[in-house]
Amino acid sequence: MIISYHGVECVKVQFGDKVLVFNPVSKDSKFGASRFGADIAFISLNHSDMNGAENVAYGERKPFVVSGPGEYEIKGIFAEGLAGGESVYGGEKIINTIYLVTLERIKICFLGALNTTNLPTAVQEVAEEVDILFVPIGGNGVLNPTDAYKVAVSLEPKIIIPIHFGEIGDKNALKIFLKEGGAENEKAEEKLTLKRKDLEGKEGDIVVLKKV
Repeated sequence: MIISYHGVECVKVQFGDKVLVFNPVSKDSKFGASRFGADIAFISLNHSDMNGAENVAYGERKPFVVSGPGEYEIKGIFAEGLAGGESVYGGEKIINTIYLVTLERIKICFLGALNTTNLPTAVQEVAEEVDILFVPIGGNGVLNPTDAYKVAVSLEPKIIIPIHFGEIGDKNALKIFLKEGGAENEKAEEKLTLKRKDLEGKEGDIVVLKKV
């Protein structure tokens, strides 16, 4: 599995010959559209910064779009979308969807544009034994870095990957988040490559990815 970060909340996950994307940036966003092909696009929030499924149709890849709560089986991949409360990103109240996807026996939880520390009970129950957690940290409509870390550790993932920082939200968000986690010296990586065995012994490890 290869994970890369493409800015705002756009995360690309590649495994074998399949590509998944979470919250691709649309052409209408001021942050610059995502540009690569994907087989499945998961959209947490109907906002131009996160709903650019049309921009990850490239070549022969035309993504199946998942944009709300429900249970899904797409191309042999099982996923679940859960209502994660209302987000106020962009100044409007919009339903945010949290996604759980299992790939290569690795359980991924993508919190999307979450802006509350009070996770719905259903989310807490199914998010147990999460291996990789993507959490927004930038504030301004999503979790601020302090609350983001509290939510992240409450789910007890093996790896925590912050999103929604840098070009968007609080400019000091990453610094604050890393301090909360005692990982001030953590260096950003170009991508994260891992297999199930690489998760052994990890407990809330923070991994920072550079924007591609």
